[in-house]
Amino acid sequence: MLVIVAPGQGAQTPGFLEPWLEDPTFATRFEWLSVVAGLDLAHYGTKVDQETIRDTAIAQPLLVSAGLVAALSVFPHPADAYSAIGATSGHSVGEITAAAGVGVITAEQAMVLVRERGQAMARASATTPTSMTAVLGGDRDDVLATLERHGLTAANDNGPGQVVAAGTQDELEALADDVPAKARLAPLSVAGAFHTQHMAPAVEHLSSLARAVSTHDSRTRLISNRDGQVVHSGPEVLERLVTQVANPVRWDLCMQTMLDLGVTGLLEMPPAGTLTGIARRAMKGVETFALKTPDQLDDARAFVDEHASDSHLLNSPTWRLVIAPAKGTFTLADGLPEGTMLIAGQQIGVVTSLRDEIPVVAPHGGSIVEWLAEDTDIVSPGQPLVRLHPEAGS
Repeated sequence: MLVIVAPGQGAQTPGFLEPWLEDPTFATRFEWLSVVAGLDLAHYGTKVDQETIRDTAIAQPLLVSAGLVAALSVFPHPADAYSAIGATSGHSVGEITAAAGVGVITAEQAMVLVRERGQAMARASATTPTSMTAVLGGDRDDVLATLERHGLTAANDNGPGQVVAAGTQDELEALADDVPAKARLAPLSVAGAFHTQHMAPAVEHLSSLARAVSTHDSRTRLISNRDGQVVHSGPEVLERLVTQVANPVRWDLCMQTMLDLGVTGLLEMPPAGTLTGIARRAMKGVETFALKTPDQLDDARAFVDEHASDSHLLNSPTWRLVIAPAKGTFTLADGLPEGTMLIAGQQIGVVTSLRDEIPVVAPHGGSIVEWLAEDTDIVSPGQPLVRLHPEAGS
């Protein structure tokens, strides 16, 4: 099964777009997204230094536009992607790339959203000097206890041996004087304490804008940063994109969901390398492909063909589906035979996994046309559970 992932801030390097922009089709598509973002992204992706593209307001639109246009280079006919990709996910701002890639929002909406996200996070970062530092190695419990002792947040949990601490410069300096046993620190090239309470003003701004964004339900499994759950409902995906700005990225749980799904190949969009590197350490036996330059495109397409396996969301034509958020045992709520009218937000059951008991709700409501899973069935992440027919206004 193929999973496609998009990297987050910090993956960008000076000049990484130069070989891509030599292709006229890529350059034209990229120029369009640059116009939407109101930034000369070609300039920033080819001509500036590391310090310039470290700026949050530049880095985030640059990453999302690069990932979206590169995906079109891999899949010239976008519909082909839905029959090949088993699941997708993005790290931090890469989740916007993933959401646009599976049709929850348009590329244009993604660029406006990421432009405003980057600017709002830059403003929030300017309020108090903050940053992020990777803590590599060490005992996990010891690392988390040390961060808590110094008032830091585990803003990114990237799997065994890599937790990213975020907080004020003073808090990070205190950590530097109290490094957990058998761990080392690596300061990151970011401008603020992302995914912490320091980003609350950015969430408020994005929440206001999001009310004007129309969405569609995902065309394939979209694995959320918040908790590694598969999310299908467009409005829920959008809500998670907004609130993730001030909440930790649980990439460890995203990778666990990929393993639960039976991933065999992981393809990372440019600027690639970060997520495939993590996967090689944490997802043993899974083949990886870091798409860095356009001369790799033929090999990338061969990698897709080798691991292609469509999401079974495509095989369940319907007005609306409710899906399993995670792997586990599905327990059906009482009194819900076919024909029952559900109200928006009504709980239809729970999925019990090794980690959690996760409520399953019908986000839009509607009448039950057909149950696609039975009580006590073992379900996989993103598996359709019930088909609903929407009523007027639901």
